[in-house]
Amino acid sequence: MAGAFLFYPAAQAMTFGYFLAALFLLAGGLSILETSANPFVIAMGPEGNATRRLNLAQAFNPVGTNIGVFLAATLILPRLNPATDAERAAMPAATLEQIQRAELSAVMTPYVGLAFVLLVIWIAIAFLRIPTDRESIAPDAARVQFAPTLRRLLSNRHYVFGVVAQFFNVAAQTCVWTFTIQYVIAAIGGTEAQAGWYLQASLIVFLIARFVMVGVMGVIRPAALLTVMALAGTGLCLFAATGPGLAGVWAVVAVSACLSLMFPTIYGIALHGLSDDTKFGAAGLVMAILGGATVPLIHGAVMDSHGAALSYVVPGLCFLVVAAFGLFDLRSTRHADAATQH
Repeated sequence: MAGAFLFYPAAQAMTFGYFLAALFLLAGGLSILETSANPFVIAMGPEGNATRRLNLAQAFNPVGTNIGVFLAATLILPRLNPATDAERAAMPAATLEQIQRAELSAVMTPYVGLAFVLLVIWIAIAFLRIPTDRESIAPDAARVQFAPTLRRLLSNRHYVFGVVAQFFNVAAQTCVWTFTIQYVIAAIGGTEAQAGWYLQASLIVFLIARFVMVGVMGVIRPAALLTVMALAGTGLCLFAATGPGLAGVWAVVAVSACLSLMFPTIYGIALHGLSDDTKFGAAGLVMAILGGATVPLIHGAVMDSHGAALSYVVPGLCFLVVAAFGLFDLRSTRHADAATQH
């Protein structure tokens, strides 16, 4: 909320560093929310269906994503001046400043609006009691000790493999969505605006598939579904890499269906059975989003050297790691014997 409100002074100051600070604070707050909310959802019911429950809760994430894209398209993009860099360089300083102020105001408006929405949510959380019998509360801060907890987590193969799988899952998601527009333009041509519709279609597919996967998990074990969808993601990426064209474009769009269940499913499987270490372990899984900041650099380098189509081999390989995690869990005996922990 504080980070979103900081967009107002940043717009007035017209300094990039202020925007960067606001984004950093906003992102930090969101990561803390993710670390806190996901274990809380897991604690709100039986551990046996915690992964499915987390998938249902996170099914509403893409709803917000699509709303965000809509707000950007309606509140920001129409208010941006179409002048090119060369035209801006030739403008009088006063005229250029006026244009920049208007554009920064357009960027600032939805973020400040978001801050007020977060304020309402903050008040609701502060005043509404949400009892959860299964959520453990440490009466003594010393009870949570960093070094011993970290050692226990690092000795848990399921958890460690889960963090690795989450790293590559977020890497694949970021690669697929970041370079969709470049792939579409290379495969079938058109403008960035036209290619952007395929990215919008990907987000809609992701949204619908999230709810579908929640239903399917009622009859198929989450780890099995994760494995199948990860292998399907690899297949679609390889098809897109070797067969660019309209069919390849729709293969890239279809990858979003494979991505839909991965984050919450990996999250739930990796945290299963951690007991008092669940909250601490949740932080490691959220930190695994680092994959989305590093692997796309490799994807971009491959695209620069070998083209947009072949670069989709990179997320295809990432999906193989996720599939390996799913197979690892399927072969595990921890669900057959609750006393056995890995």
